Amino acid sequence: MAFDAYFLSAVLKEIREKAIGSRVEKIHQPSRDTILLLLKCAGGREKLLLAANPASPRLQLTSESPENPAEPPMFCMLLRKHLTGARLSSVTQPPMERLAVFTFDCIDELGDPVQKKLIAELMGRTCNIYLLGGDDRIIDCLRRIGIDDHIKRPALPGLYYQQPEPVGKADPRILNGEDYTHLLSAPGADLLCDRLMDSLGGLSPLVCREAALYAAGDTQARLENGDILTISQKLADFFQKNLDFPQPYYMTDREGIPKQYAFCPIYQYGDCKIAPSFGSLLDACYTLRDRRDAMRQKGQAIRKTVSNLLSRTVRKIAVQEKELSATYDRERLRQLGDIVTANLHRISRGQTILTAEDFYDEEMKKIDIPLSPLLSPQQNAARFYKDYTRMKNAEKELTHQIQLGQQEIQYLRSVLEELDRAQTDSELEEIRRELQDGGYLRRDSGRKKMKQGKLPPLRFESTDGYPIYVGRNNRQNEELTFRLARKDDIWLHAQKVHGSHVIISCGGTQPPDDTVTQAAQLAAYYAETAGGQNIPVDVTPVKQVKKPPNAKPGMVIYHTYRTVIVNPYKDIVVDALNAENKTNMEE
Repeated sequence: MAFDAYFLSAVLKEIREKAIGSRVEKIHQPSRDTILLLLKCAGGREKLLLAANPASPRLQLTSESPENPAEPPMFCMLLRKHLTGARLSSVTQPPMERLAVFTFDCIDELGDPVQKKLIAELMGRTCNIYLLGGDDRIIDCLRRIGIDDHIKRPALPGLYYQQPEPVGKADPRILNGEDYTHLLSAPGADLLCDRLMDSLGGLSPLVCREAALYAAGDTQARLENGDILTISQKLADFFQKNLDFPQPYYMTDREGIPKQYAFCPIYQYGDCKIAPSFGSLLDACYTLRDRRDAMRQKGQAIRKTVSNLLSRTVRKIAVQEKELSATYDRERLRQLGDIVTANLHRISRGQTILTAEDFYDEEMKKIDIPLSPLLSPQQNAARFYKDYTRMKNAEKELTHQIQLGQQEIQYLRSVLEELDRAQTDSELEEIRRELQDGGYLRRDSGRKKMKQGKLPPLRFESTDGYPIYVGRNNRQNEELTFRLARKDDIWLHAQKVHGSHVIISCGGTQPPDDTVTQAAQLAAYYAETAGGQNIPVDVTPVKQVKKPPNAKPGMVIYHTYRTVIVNPYKDIVVDALNAENKTNMEE
């Protein structure tokens, strides 16, 4: 990925064209590092996203509507106080810096006009978002940085904002062929791409390799192997063309998801494409990944608890299975008791070993049977019978406990699979409540949280017009199958793996094969087998699905069914999720 200073310049140009003069309607903070401004523009509404995530910093106009937390963070509340209703008057960028300054015309507490600035620094580990007052003092920032001897730019409320030190490199926007000739003739790195990286400011390694490919025919071209005058002129042409007229180029992986992007063509990986806009390109690159990463981070505590419970249960079953295997030899205890009983007349009190014929052996070999000197001969015989009875009862109980443990393992693994599929805070909260009801997690204490509405199952529609419902978690699977579905509806589930219950709402009719196939593709997608191919999915009427007594949520049995083989249906899932999230911000 190449979100460098010149890619940012192209993004800011797109923002200026659409959002200059717009008013701030709403402000949200979907995650710790992300701010979203809803802008009312002359041509409609736009959403400005600022992501100060060190792993993937970016800034863009987005069409996505990420889910908001139940309680807005303090920084979000501060931005709402100062910027709601403000008008965006300018968007600027220091030369060759991944830094954007958004200037807003505001009204202060006394009703006087004042300008405030929102500054987004998108520079790796030092990513930050600042809110400045009219005197360029910091009102607050996303990450506060204390005053210390080794800190060059502290960031605390009340301090004056300090811009990063200027980039001490050449600006490729103002260089010509002769300048590049001097640059390449000077001492420095042998590889052309390294020389460009060391000498030019604001460029990513990806763009430098692309420039080397354009100018010298190879991303790893060496300076001594080429004509410097020709290479210099080609470099000037490359940067003039792509910096003056940047385009959102990208290349995709095997699944069609953008893997690399830049403001210039990316031919070093083969063919590349052009996105409709820089904002849509960044949406395609980051939306699903950000959603997945955010859910993974938010659900980390739950995942750790469930994983620990799963490991503990697996260890417990291993011990129980070892104890169970020991009970299989209990018949020998009964035989030893019979031998001791038959030889009571030969045993005296205090004797520790009985040597007698084993009449259970065809050859009647003599064996040594250990005895307790503290017990009478009759008590020694009774001890063998008692141990036999104890192991017989242990076999029955251990078998039952192992079955319960295996059910527990299946349930805990299904919860982990739910956590992998969770896309929203509401889904994560439902999983948390499920675990609390089952006694796996303690209920939250202390201050009350905002009550969230009940989350409905995912809803899709087949090409034949039949509604298809998909459960998001175990509790919803159970409610969908046993409360919401009719007895004559069709139930689907990926075979012998954890996954969602899928219901085709038939309305008393027989759904066409295309509808059943699409529902089966959804069942395959919302299961552990989502990344595979040729997935078996069981299909049966809802009336054939039963819940065993005392079973965990979502656990069912069925005996009459047919099986179809399908591939996971990815496109319809992504489209439906995007449609579902479109109205989250307005709500």
